[in-house]
Amino acid sequence: MQVKITLYLLISLIVSSCMDPKEDISNISIEHESISHKVDSLMSLMTLEEKVGQMNMYSDFWEATGPLPTEATSKYKFDHLKKGMVGAMLNVHGVEHIKKIQQIAVEESRLGIPLLFGYDVIHGFKTISPIPLAEAASWDLTAIEKSARIAAIEASATGLNWTFAPMVDVTRDARWGRVMEGAGEDPYLGSKIAIARVKGFQGENLSDLNTIAACAKHFAAYGFVESGKEYNSVDIGTSTLYNIILPPFKSAADAGVKTFMNSFNDLNGIPVTASKELQRDLLKGQWNFQGFIVSDWASIKELISWGYAKNESEAAKLAVSAGSDMDMEGYAYINALVDLVKEGGVDEQKINDAVSRILRLKFELGLFDNPYKYCNEAVETEKLGHKTHHTAALDMAKKSIVLLKNETNILPLKKTGQRIALIGPLANDNHSPLGNWRAAAEPNSAVSVLEGMASFKGNSIVYEKGVDLVNGDISFAKEGEINMTDTSQIKTAVKSALNADVVIMVLGEHGFQSGEARSKTNLNLPGLQQKLLKAVYEVNQNIVLVLNSGRPLAIDWAAEHIPSIIMGWQLGSQSGNAIAQVLYGDYVPSAKLPMSIPRSVGQIPIYYNHKNTGRPTNRENNVFWSHYLDSENSPLYPFGFGLSYTEFKYGNLKTNQDKYTVDDIIEISVKVSNIGSFDGKEVVQLYIRDLLASITRPVKELKGFKLVKFKKGETKKVTFNLSKEDLGFYNNTGEFVVEPGEFEIFIGGSSESRLNTTITLK
Repeated sequence: MQVKITLYLLISLIVSSCMDPKEDISNISIEHESISHKVDSLMSLMTLEEKVGQMNMYSDFWEATGPLPTEATSKYKFDHLKKGMVGAMLNVHGVEHIKKIQQIAVEESRLGIPLLFGYDVIHGFKTISPIPLAEAASWDLTAIEKSARIAAIEASATGLNWTFAPMVDVTRDARWGRVMEGAGEDPYLGSKIAIARVKGFQGENLSDLNTIAACAKHFAAYGFVESGKEYNSVDIGTSTLYNIILPPFKSAADAGVKTFMNSFNDLNGIPVTASKELQRDLLKGQWNFQGFIVSDWASIKELISWGYAKNESEAAKLAVSAGSDMDMEGYAYINALVDLVKEGGVDEQKINDAVSRILRLKFELGLFDNPYKYCNEAVETEKLGHKTHHTAALDMAKKSIVLLKNETNILPLKKTGQRIALIGPLANDNHSPLGNWRAAAEPNSAVSVLEGMASFKGNSIVYEKGVDLVNGDISFAKEGEINMTDTSQIKTAVKSALNADVVIMVLGEHGFQSGEARSKTNLNLPGLQQKLLKAVYEVNQNIVLVLNSGRPLAIDWAAEHIPSIIMGWQLGSQSGNAIAQVLYGDYVPSAKLPMSIPRSVGQIPIYYNHKNTGRPTNRENNVFWSHYLDSENSPLYPFGFGLSYTEFKYGNLKTNQDKYTVDDIIEISVKVSNIGSFDGKEVVQLYIRDLLASITRPVKELKGFKLVKFKKGETKKVTFNLSKEDLGFYNNTGEFVVEPGEFEIFIGGSSESRLNTTITLK
């Protein structure tokens, strides 16, 4: 193996010494140029079959530390592995397992090219952080980056070097199960979080031992699948594409993300896996993305199901021509590309382009210097589940909890002398808080709310389940497995609530009821939970509702009747401790919603940055305006909303002048005062509205935010700077334009902030 690697480096040096001194390399770093020559040198040794092999990814197909595979498909994959016809593998983790597979690739194949090992490290690995949508609620970019960094440390300690994250899809539809995996409905917030997570996964230097390559997904528009149904079609306009969907992807690319993943949907009638416009023209062309694009699971082969390719060979041709570099568990490339090139159906230059991108990442990761650099059993033992990781996960979880309502100031709870009834199917659940993507976490390893509250010794706690909740994906539950009409446990729960000073109800959806392939048409509390909530309310109205879910739920009845509500999401390994510390006031909540909560599923899609329409209000006191007959237009809780145990007052909004030229920096300031009784943090948010433009613009757009700490009674001046990049937009041909005119500026604690001023751009 070492002889092979040395040969590559020797050839690289020879080629480097023969460079034309007149070649202009002023815009290329020495490191990049060196890797480019190494890649070219290695590719000159590769057969066409070996090149195509680098474009082929398989999922784990046998326990490498056990007997050799015997099943036909596994033997087929194993043979390709030995022949150097596999470039990457997924769903393999653990040092011992990965090292055995890497040894086959490096020591038994002809050229010994090391493998990439990818995994869905979405919100933690062994130590599980809050789901990404919950982390987005923190609006704390430093904490989010740290969360991704810890995930990378643990994942790399088990041999992994690539994650299929972050998901940067903007979405407005809570029916789509994968809302839990992204940053919500706003492109600005989503862009900032995309950058933070890419930096967290990839670190300062990708060749470090504790970094992994990140993957921006799903490119593009997957968050806009029709009816929120997984794997569905997408039909949107170019304004939405350029201004809402693409900005987080562009931010990820600019932040140096090493890979992109295309998505399952079509766009403008073309499955995006075969979209040359998106992949080769925009991403690799206009954006000059130097990494590689991996398909989502079998999405190349699925071009046949779309009715876009007649067979596997045509699917492979369409995908590679469009710029899709690696086939994830689709078999189309490995089965068809060699023949396509030999027959003239595919230009080998497209193969070379894809392979050079894949090899470049392997060099950047340092795998050619040491293919086993991530395979250290001592590091694996030391890093997985480290105490400091749990401390950080707890911090992240507390920062993610949104206080939605606290009318009678039940919260924070008194720490002594209270009788507390803890009720709900999720109150003593150690499994659901891990969420859908729990990587290598041990089942039932999360701290439950009951356990978290029990660590506070001053109150008496009585726990009752109340009702059953399907333990997992409700679509997989066998009919009759859970009796959804059994109310016997409700009576016991009501009895415990009757004599309680405070009732804490932990309700919501199970961790496997959101995520991929978990789309829903009903966003109410699943099962008998609403009946339980109403029954308890009839005997004791002093209720704190803790919602555990991976998406916004329709809780209109609760919002009207229950005095205190917190959005507790699915918060990972330290879930119960985080919730308990917020309930008791050891942590003052500061999170803000990254996604609007609807009044009912009939409002969806609902989002703050909507258009004004031609009939926005009831000016003539008649029915002919944009509204519902049976509901208000507004969401139940808007984007950016979140309360605290303290209170903040905004005032004295100023700009440094009234009129500006396009190149001026606009300085905006506001005074924010903590007028409550607690120290706390506030996410100060700045929105703009372009009042007149060549294409219709949203009523508000987030363009800045700052997370600011305040002592009680403290006032601070918070300043923002806006530039032409903040005031402009993309027209319908994808050109970024800045148009003169009037702009409203809004600053406050949510997207419904009313404090505003107006500026003019000349």
